[in-house]
Amino acid sequence: MTITEPGGSSEAGQQEPDPTPSPAPTPGPSSARPKPGPARPGPRPAPPVAAAAVAAVPSSDPHRFGRVDPDGTVWLITAAGERTIGSWQAGDAEAAYVHFGRRFDDLQTEVVLLERRLASGSGDARKIRSAASALAESLPEAHVLGDVDALAARLAAIVEQAEGASQEEKAKREEFRAQQTARKEALAAEAEELAATASQWKAAGDRLRAILDEWKTISGVDRKTDDALWKRYSAARETFNRRRGSHFAELDRERAGARQAKEALCVRAEELCDSTDWGATSAVFRDLLGEWKAAGRAAKDVDDALWQRFKSAQDRFFSARNAATAERDAEFRANADAKEALLVEAERLDPADRDASRAALRAIGDKWDAIGKVPRERAAELERRMRAVEKKIRDAPTGGVDPEAQARADQFRERAEQFERQAEKAEAAGRTKDAEQARANAEQWRQWAEAAADALGRKR
Repeated sequence: MTITEPGGSSEAGQQEPDPTPSPAPTPGPSSARPKPGPARPGPRPAPPVAAAAVAAVPSSDPHRFGRVDPDGTVWLITAAGERTIGSWQAGDAEAAYVHFGRRFDDLQTEVVLLERRLASGSGDARKIRSAASALAESLPEAHVLGDVDALAARLAAIVEQAEGASQEEKAKREEFRAQQTARKEALAAEAEELAATASQWKAAGDRLRAILDEWKTISGVDRKTDDALWKRYSAARETFNRRRGSHFAELDRERAGARQAKEALCVRAEELCDSTDWGATSAVFRDLLGEWKAAGRAAKDVDDALWQRFKSAQDRFFSARNAATAERDAEFRANADAKEALLVEAERLDPADRDASRAALRAIGDKWDAIGKVPRERAAELERRMRAVEKKIRDAPTGGVDPEAQARADQFRERAEQFERQAEKAEAAGRTKDAEQARANAEQWRQWAEAAADALGRKR
């Protein structure tokens, strides 16, 4: 016996179809069913089965949607009318209903799977729509017994719903693509900003690397746009690298220049470190330090080594100067004590004994001048006291003193005192030559004052 489908060939069989319903296919991606082509062999019939076994019919009732003629012709009844779906020669009519009913169930199972995938949102709506359309196109020639009209309506609903879902997915894809594109555009713009303005080279370099890492995580941008944005980022990174390289090349040149300048300053400092011209050399060292600060920085290790070299020479000079100053200060304090003792002696002179007091004061003055310098903070007070003694003795009543000669002698002493004060100021400022010149002038005026005073004494 054989099963013949319209337009196809027949195949002999020794068994009637298995009356047990076929298990539903495992859910998974569905593909479009192919349109009916040339006749394909029908299922190999199974041996006759008992009536109880035949009772295991398909889930839908095929009797409602078709009939089997006595000659084995199988008809499908639809709203559009009847059409032949095959010729059953493999058993009785009930076996034909079972066979073609199961084929309908298989088709219906595919529709159910498409509906579930669409409802769950787990599938690609475009693929679901394509599969549903292919199934709908195959229904007019499907060799099944069942409610094909209802199945067509369900497939139409799937196509319609999938079209809507496809549009939503498309909108979401476009929105996602726009978001991802905006992210890469922002990263490219940031890279361009860094390339054009950044001067914190390490931080900017780290940020460019972080931008690249983030860039690799962004997907969904169309190829043309992605290529254009990548070119922007790549160009920005190259610009940054050129700027950074140029900066450090210039910095290397500046450091080399600073190194040469500071090496020369070290040589000059080392030439001066044993000088005993304390005032002038101190001023030169101050100038050298100013030049050092203006020379810029060499490489850190080089700069540190040069500074230690320069500072060693500077410390050597100032240590020697401080030691000499301490020794001088001790000498000046001793001189101040000696002048204090002479003042005590001078302040005891009796102005009434004109000749004796003047002679004693001249002797004290000689000792005073021979003693030398005193600490700056005591010099003015000691000189004031000595001038007071001189004035007291000079102004003592004498009876025959020439006022003009006396005024001239006083003027000479005042000029001597002025030059002495100038010498002290110049010494404090480190202007040794100016101090020496002022002392020489003071000495000259002091001699003239003493000569004038002697002349007054002789006239008396």
